[in-house]
Amino acid sequence: QVQLVESGGGLVQPGGSLRLSCAASGSIFTIYAMGWYRQAPGKQRELVASITRSSSTNYAYSVKGRFTISRDNAKNTVYLQMNSLKSEDTAVYYCAAGLEIAGGIVVRHWGQGTQVTVSS
Repeated sequence: QVQLVESGGGLVQPGGSLRLSCAASGSIFTIYAMGWYRQAPGKQRELVASITRSSSTNYAYSVKGRFTISRDNAKNTVYLQMNSLKSEDTAVYYCAAGLEIAGGIVVRHWGQGTQVTVSS
């Protein structure tokens, strides 16, 4: 059974930084690409960043240059380093695992989500 467990969310001031982590169970890292999605109140869930098994990355335009996705295959963990945070980054962030496609992933498994709030 695949499990994705996120951590690292919280409250941060505008301009601050957070790092999200997602620990995956099983052999997920050998099978799937990984990604981070987010969903703000009243909005659709959107892709923030994705990373393939070979560590090629893709980012939403709104986070390019501020967020960095990475993966540690030895630890079965994917990270999202978020810098220069803005109030519009406030959302529940979800870790995802799925099949690689051009520009993203087809999600097969979701984490439970972690809240990120950017506010002064």
